[in-house]
Amino acid sequence: MIGLSMTSYRGRTPEEFERWLEEAEGLGFDFVELVSEWPNFLTRETWKPYADVLGSFELEVTIHAPFSDVNIGSLNERLRRASIEVLRETLDVASRLNALVVTVHPGHCSPASRKFREDYNRVHRDSLRELERFSEEFGIRVGVENMPTFPILDAQTPERLAELLDGINLGVTLDLGHLNTVGFPFERFMALLGDRIVHVHLHDNSGKSDEHLPLGRGTVPWREVLPQLGGLTWALEVSNLNDARASLAFLRDIGEL
Repeated sequence: MIGLSMTSYRGRTPEEFERWLEEAEGLGFDFVELVSEWPNFLTRETWKPYADVLGSFELEVTIHAPFSDVNIGSLNERLRRASIEVLRETLDVASRLNALVVTVHPGHCSPASRKFREDYNRVHRDSLRELERFSEEFGIRVGVENMPTFPILDAQTPERLAELLDGINLGVTLDLGHLNTVGFPFERFMALLGDRIVHVHLHDNSGKSDEHLPLGRGTVPWREVLPQLGGLTWALEVSNLNDARASLAFLRDIGEL
């Protein structure tokens, strides 16, 4: 299944959302990935208008949980608890929308977490265990996403993501664009985490930063890796509908659509 992320959406109103869904369905996408970020947060108070509009379409749904102001690895317990509650609410909304999967970011580092590494690892894994319980509570699959190269971000390598998830029953969202910024250790990722992958993000870059380019405009070796990821939901994370069209054309050219 191929889906389109709301990274390509710039609207704020139900009417704009409906037009975007019409475009997505018209392009042949099977699902859309709702990104719960400003100005389109999905909460218990706001989810129903999205559901009402989606009801007019045959599109399935995946969800990307909030991440910009969320840190499940925070050593400030009030901030960590707030982050956990935001994610619990997201899984609640995901269950109401019958979402196929929810992608969440791991925690990220601060000056305190770099200094008190053992404490940071402990609270980070405690948070992931709570997400495991929420996943079971709401019956929603959760994929923890590998991160791109950036100073404060955790879980950039497959080894680190595997370490964080050891003994915790959560899935993984494999972001191939992110993986490309850390040298593209795809075979190592598959060896350590391949049986955990529940969802895939597709976008391209030059290998130096997280550019979210159309597929084929960067250095991700799509022809080599996509045949190994069949049977999973693929969400296209590009910046606009023109980039979505170009990416679909590329996938057709290489025989993956």
